[in-house]
Amino acid sequence: MRFDPASLAYDDKGLIPAIAQDAATGEVLMMAWMNREAVEATLETGRVTYWSRSRQSFWIKGETSGHVQRLVDFRYDCDSDCILVTVDQTGPACHTNRRSCFYRAVRDGETVELMAPMG
Repeated sequence: MRFDPASLAYDDKGLIPAIAQDAATGEVLMMAWMNREAVEATLETGRVTYWSRSRQSFWIKGETSGHVQRLVDFRYDCDSDCILVTVDQTGPACHTNRRSCFYRAVRDGETVELMAPMG
């Protein structure tokens, strides 16, 4: 059965959350938003493409930073309302220059920083 990006459940702004996971390690790297056109571009080019809500434009991961996400696998959940892209990540995924955007944890009621910015 051929996949149709229109079959995904986008919100009222035409967006769907997309979680990026490192294909080699399983580490969750980041969460961003896609619209239908970003889904199509990601599947067509193999370069993970998001929709920037702040800039109201497409954002091809790594286009300016060089921290590219190459698509390894494209999955979506049982309700078709969340995407999981497994990626080959070059460099840090987070705009703070950390490997993952999920670098903080709450431990015993305190915020703990799990990783420092890369080099």
